[in-house]
Amino acid sequence: MSKFFKYFEYAYLIFAVVFVITGFYELGNDPNQAYLLFGMAAVAIFMFFFKRRFRRRFEDRNK
Repeated sequence: MSKFFKYFEYAYLIFAVVFVITGFYELGNDPNQAYLLFGMAAVAIFMFFFKRRFRRRFEDRNK
């Protein structure tokens, strides 16, 4: 089960990259939408590190 969570963490990074790329495309058209996308990318990056730390702590506890 931990392998599933390990791979799922990287989905947050993929979403962050998609949000940043879409944000740059939207920056010329609608800056408010772009800032929202950049914020969502920041949250996705935060979730990646948070989930990774939580998973590692859980694995260390079960050893």
